[in-house]
Amino acid sequence: MVSGPGDGLQLIGVDLAGRREACDRSRHVPLSYARPVGASRAQVVVDQRDLEIVLGEPDPALRGCVRRYFGYFERASGFSHTRELPSADVTLIIGFGPPVGITYPRHNGAMTARHTSFIAGLHDSYAVVQAGEWQSGIEVNLTPLGTYLLLGVPMESLSNRVVDLEDILGSTAGLLAEQLHEAPSWDARFDLVDAFVAARLAETSAPSPSAAWAWKRLGDNRGRLDIGTLAGELGCSRKHLIAQFREQVGLPPKTVARILRFRGVLESLEHGNGTRLAEIAQECGYYDQAHLNRDFREFAGITPTEFLERRLPGGEGSAVAT
Repeated sequence: MVSGPGDGLQLIGVDLAGRREACDRSRHVPLSYARPVGASRAQVVVDQRDLEIVLGEPDPALRGCVRRYFGYFERASGFSHTRELPSADVTLIIGFGPPVGITYPRHNGAMTARHTSFIAGLHDSYAVVQAGEWQSGIEVNLTPLGTYLLLGVPMESLSNRVVDLEDILGSTAGLLAEQLHEAPSWDARFDLVDAFVAARLAETSAPSPSAAWAWKRLGDNRGRLDIGTLAGELGCSRKHLIAQFREQVGLPPKTVARILRFRGVLESLEHGNGTRLAEIAQECGYYDQAHLNRDFREFAGITPTEFLERRLPGGEGSAVAT
C-alpha cells in the first residue's frame, strides 16, 4: 500500500461504530433503493427511470485539483460495455455498487481486476468498461497535478492503469465510500468529497512551478503548441520537460497536447458539427482531415461518425458494438 499525504481515519470524521451498524442493517438491500435525491449545488443532467446523472461543482478553493463531480445511478437489463475516451483528467471512482471491469484494448488487452472504487490515470487510448445490471457512485474528475499532490504518488505509475483505491489510501478508501453512501443527498456527498480533498491538500506543497506553468500553457492553447517551443519558453531541455511531465502529469507533453486537440474535436462534435470535419481539423490544429481521422481512431478506436452514432446520454462515452 502506498500512503499519500494526510492519510488517516481522522479525515473522514464520522462515528465508525454507528456507520458500521447501519451498513450491517442494509447489507442485503440494493444500495440503489436508498439513492439520495435533491441537492442545492447539484445539477441533474439526466433523470430517467433507470438512469440518473447529477453534476456537482467543487468548492472554488479546490479548482486547481478538482474539476467536477458526477453522481450516478444506472440500472440495465444485463451486462453493458462502454467505451471511455482519453481526456486531460484523472478519474476517481467511489462506487456504491458491484465492481466493474476495465480493459485497455490498445495496450495489453486484458481486463484488469474488477474494482468498486479506483483511480485511473491519464490514458493515451480508449478503455472499455464492463458493468453489471446496476451501478452507482461518484465520479471525481481531478487534474493530474492535483492528483499528484492529493495522492503523493508518481503519476506515471497511474498512466494507462486502473489502481484500486484501497491500494493507495488503505482502509480510508472503504470508510470514505461508506460515509458517502450513507449521506442523505448528492449535495452532502459532494460536500464530503470537498472536505476530504481539502484536508489532504492542506498537508502538501505546490507542484513544480515549471510543470504547472507548462500544463497551463498547453491547456490555454488547447494542445496547439510545439513542445520544443514550450521547453524553450521554460529555458529547459525537452528531456527535462518530459521527465517532469511523466512524474507529475503521467504522460509526455507531446501526448498530452495530442489529447487536448482530440478533446477539442469531441467538443465540436458535441455541438452538432459532425458534418464539417475538415473545418474542425483546421480549428483544432490538425494538418488536415486525414490527420484528424488518424488521431481520432487511435484515441477512440472508432471514426468520428461511429462515435456520434454510439454516443450515450449524459456523457461522452459510447456503446461498444457487440
